[in-house]
Amino acid sequence: MNTDYSDKSSTTRQPLPSLMGGVGGGSIDFAKMGGLVPAIIQDADTKTVLMLGYMNEEALQKTLDTKKVTFWSRSRKCLWTKGETSGNFLHLVDIKVDCDNDTLLVKAHPDGPTCHTGTDTCWGEVNSIDELRMMNDEYKSQSSINNHQSSIDNQQSSIINQQSSIDNPLLFLSDLQDFIEKRHEEMPEGSYTTSLFKDGLNRMAQKVGEEALELVIEACNGTNERMIYEGSDMLYHLIVLLTSKGMRIEDMARELQERHQPGWKKH
Repeated sequence: MNTDYSDKSSTTRQPLPSLMGGVGGGSIDFAKMGGLVPAIIQDADTKTVLMLGYMNEEALQKTLDTKKVTFWSRSRKCLWTKGETSGNFLHLVDIKVDCDNDTLLVKAHPDGPTCHTGTDTCWGEVNSIDELRMMNDEYKSQSSINNHQSSIDNQQSSIINQQSSIDNPLLFLSDLQDFIEKRHEEMPEGSYTTSLFKDGLNRMAQKVGEEALELVIEACNGTNERMIYEGSDMLYHLIVLLTSKGMRIEDMARELQERHQPGWKKH
C-alpha cells in the first residue's frame, strides 16, 4: 500500500514557512511518517487542546494561505478544511514545530464545537472561558493567600485554592480581581486590601514599586522560590491598583495580545 502522502517527491524535509513571526526557522520532517505529520490543535485563548489531525505539505500550505486549518484525510485520501461542511472553522493564529521537527502545534480560534459529535473538543471537554470559570468555582476550597507582611489579608480565606481538573491557573487572576473588586465595594474592617484602598492611590502605586524592587533583588541575588513569592506580591498589589483605577488585569492581557499582532506599532 502506498502511504506516501507528500505531493513533492524531490525532498523530504521542507523549510518551515514563516507565519506572523510565530514559526521559527527549522524544517518539518514529513518523511518520518510517509509524508504526514501530526498536528495538535489548541485554542489560542483558552489553551485547551481541541483535536489531533494530520497534515502533509499541501495541507500545511493551504492552512497558511487561507488561514483556515486544513488536514489530510487518511480515510478519504484528500485534503479537508475543518468546518467546510459544518461551518465550524478553525481560524489560524500560529503554528510551531516541535524539537524533533515532526509534530506541529497549531493555535487557532474555533468558530464552534470542534468534534463532529458536537462537543467542544474531541475528548468531550468544555472549551468556554465562562464555563471553565464556573467549573473552577465548583472546586473552590478555602485558602489564604501567602502574605509578605503580617498578613496580606486575613480575610482572604474565601479566595480560591484551585483544586480543579482544569490546569489553567491563569484564570485565577481574573477570579482574584473579582474578589478584590468585592473588597473595594464592601470595604470590610480588618482587611489588608481595604486598608490599601483607604490609603489612596499614591500608597497603592508605592506598594507596587516596593514589591517590584524586591522582585528584582530576589531575581539577582535570591532564589527562584523567593522571586516567585515577591513577584506574586507585586502582581497582587498591581491588581489592587488596577481596581482602584477602574481597570482589569484583562486590559493588560489584551494590550499584550494586540502587541503580538502583525503591524503593531508602539503608541
